[in-house]
Amino acid sequence: MSCGVVDEEEFCRCCRLLLQHSNGVGDGWSWEAVRGSDEGYLKKTLLRSVPAERSVPQKHKEPGSDSEKFDYCHLQTEEQEKQGVDASSDSLRPDAEEEDDGVCGAPAGSSSVLQFEYHILYSCSYRTPVLYFRASTLEGRSLTLEDVWRTVHPNYRLGLQSRPLDAITQQEHPFLGQAFFYLHPCRTEEFMKPLLQMARDQNRQVNYVLSWLSVVGPMVGLEVSLECLKQQQLHPTTPQQLRVPLRGSIQQPKTL
Repeated sequence: MSCGVVDEEEFCRCCRLLLQHSNGVGDGWSWEAVRGSDEGYLKKTLLRSVPAERSVPQKHKEPGSDSEKFDYCHLQTEEQEKQGVDASSDSLRPDAEEEDDGVCGAPAGSSSVLQFEYHILYSCSYRTPVLYFRASTLEGRSLTLEDVWRTVHPNYRLGLQSRPLDAITQQEHPFLGQAFFYLHPCRTEEFMKPLLQMARDQNRQVNYVLSWLSVVGPMVGLEVSLECLKQQQLHPTTPQQLRVPLRGSIQQPKTL
């Protein structure tokens, strides 16, 4: 772990401790065993409230038509803001006299609720954890890659988009064989190395998985609870205590 990476045994030990802390504070993490094998992954599902300006475009039906279209009014508003244009100006509304029936009717300060499912797996290829996730509306519609990018906070979006290999991409889940989004782990070693060096200099131990998650999680709306972060000190734990197997590795999957 001194080089910024973590071996599989240490990864599983850190997962056991994360589960232990999570169970203590009701943080929602669980271990999902893969049927027919001794492998598995950490899983957490939560509901996220996304501000209206970053919400997923909703589908609407045009009057007298069975066809559906997406509401891109928020995208247009964002573009206007970038150009310094007043979105409320009548000069941008050639048909200002005719009100649009609710297509852009989200009130200021409103938000939408989305469901996110996060998985933490181990990559043998990079010797680091990897964060997989998927998301949907409460009506059950799966979010597209474009939708997911809209939910990323602007503070993180620019940095991710400027580094393609670090960006959110779509992969086949190694265990489930389903399409998931994931954060590419190629630079995990790079940002974890100084963090681990700082811990050594301060003569303290850290939970690699928990520390890594506190860095990458917020990029996709997954915050680490303060209670868990306060319990960074590692304590000896046997594999039987939390019934988490010492094998949970994956090979780097192919891109869909």
